[in-house]
Amino acid sequence: MRVYGVTGWKNAGKTGLMERLVAEITGRGFSVSTVKHAHHSVDVDQPGTDSYRHRAAGASEVLLASGQRVALMQELRGASEPPLDDLLARLSPVDLVLIEGFKREAHPKIEAFRAAANTPLIASGDTTIRAVASDTPLDLDRPILDLDDTAAIADFILREVGL
Repeated sequence: MRVYGVTGWKNAGKTGLMERLVAEITGRGFSVSTVKHAHHSVDVDQPGTDSYRHRAAGASEVLLASGQRVALMQELRGASEPPLDDLLARLSPVDLVLIEGFKREAHPKIEAFRAAANTPLIASGDTTIRAVASDTPLDLDRPILDLDDTAAIADFILREVGL
């Protein structure tokens, strides 16, 4: 499966870039899935719903299905967070999986960088970052793309993965 990441520090524009890339790449006729890493406790279910009650009662997995979507919630219950490769193996086949976060994983990435975020550039010390999408000029040994030029960033990623 072809995978490509979008990484960067908080408030660098990762999620907005991911959203625009999914729309751009699917608009070109490719199928795309995403994986998002969360550093905090996250719950997609809401207290009081039947599925929440199933999990609260101790279910290891709850599969919620409707005519619109299917959601599988899996409780780790103290187990370690699954590695990225294990998470990717759970996905149905698509043309491209875009990964948000997972800075320390070895897949190729583009870094979202905003000067206003006042954070260091990750790419300086990370060779898995193949390019930087920035709102300011940078002096770096790899391509610098305009953070707002979604089409150019999509072109770069699609060339990188061979699509």
